[in-house]
Amino acid sequence: MVKPFRLARVPQIILRNGALADLPSIAASYGRNILLVTGAKSFFAAPGANILPEKFLANGLTIFHVTVPGEPSPAAINEATASFREAGVDLVVSIGGGSVMDAGKAISAMLTVDGSVTDYLEVVGKHDHPGTKVPFIAIPTTSGTGSEATKNAVISQVGKDGFKRSLRHENFVPDLALIDPELTLNCPPEITAAAGMDCFTQLAEAYLSTKANEFTDALALRGIEAISRSLVRSYTDGDDIDARSDMSFAALMSGICLANAGLGAVHGLAGTIGALHGIPHGVVCGTLMAAANKLNVRELRRLSQAGSPTGEFSASGISAYLEKYAILGRIFADASGRNDDWYIDFFIDYLHAVTYRLSIPRLGSYGLEKEDLQEIVNQSDVKNNPVKLADDHLTEILNDRL
Repeated sequence: MVKPFRLARVPQIILRNGALADLPSIAASYGRNILLVTGAKSFFAAPGANILPEKFLANGLTIFHVTVPGEPSPAAINEATASFREAGVDLVVSIGGGSVMDAGKAISAMLTVDGSVTDYLEVVGKHDHPGTKVPFIAIPTTSGTGSEATKNAVISQVGKDGFKRSLRHENFVPDLALIDPELTLNCPPEITAAAGMDCFTQLAEAYLSTKANEFTDALALRGIEAISRSLVRSYTDGDDIDARSDMSFAALMSGICLANAGLGAVHGLAGTIGALHGIPHGVVCGTLMAAANKLNVRELRRLSQAGSPTGEFSASGISAYLEKYAILGRIFADASGRNDDWYIDFFIDYLHAVTYRLSIPRLGSYGLEKEDLQEIVNQSDVKNNPVKLADDHLTEILNDRL
């Protein structure tokens, strides 16, 4: 029997090599004034981007342009919306990585209301956003966050009193996710690695989430199969368009899955680390993934061996999560006929190996020290993890990759 579930909105989706060429004619269907949001470099390095302005003009479009050099801050969003609120923008288009797509998503929402974006953020804000927006198209140039398929824009204030909070509404799902794997061909290896591990983490955490359902499991497994074929290939050979296409698909699946099943311990820690210390999100996810899953498995096995689990983690539930870990191991292992424990251990070993293979940095390489860990743990909110982790468990995960 299939358990009941509810699916969040998804955008219209186009995934095709060369799809960027369709953008000018698509944009023209929304109106004349287009606000283009890009990163400082990713857009201009993307194949085909240099001819876009000419094609926009040929379609009678007026283009305004905003660059987002890093993760979007309240100040950056407020400045952009103040600059273009009276410009009659008909469509916002983001071409870039997750931060650029989040920025465009937030700008499209804030063009329709007054005040600072901070006023409408979860937890720190004072108001609920009414859900109004200027139409928005998301075009990823990396394969990582899946923001092209989600309803939230992550806004970051870095520093001692920093935060990473979402501007969220069902209506903020992009009107169109235009996914052209060719745009990722020039993505540098270190960004390919970090974005790919973020994508991998999102798929695995959604699959193992306490909120997972049969729909998200199906999508997550297809995405993880693509990861198994192409994460390392896209890193070692950036010109491998088949690998890039696989990773574009995996990132899209990860966005749909996280929007419907939630995430776990790694993302619970990553948001806090990014807010307090400004370490790139994909790096944090990639560096913590093996340690967090190793601890999850250890705790699930401990509870299973105890014989009388209590609370929300029943014996059948623990067994189901361990079986899921075994399924993940089978995807990556070139071996058959082994028992579940062997595949579980293989998966954890693979996570350690791929972290090394992709040269994912340790947290300490960004200046993080043992003295910083308690504050990170205190401020982290871990939800939907397959097993409840105490503060000392979270500290252990961080220490493992310091």
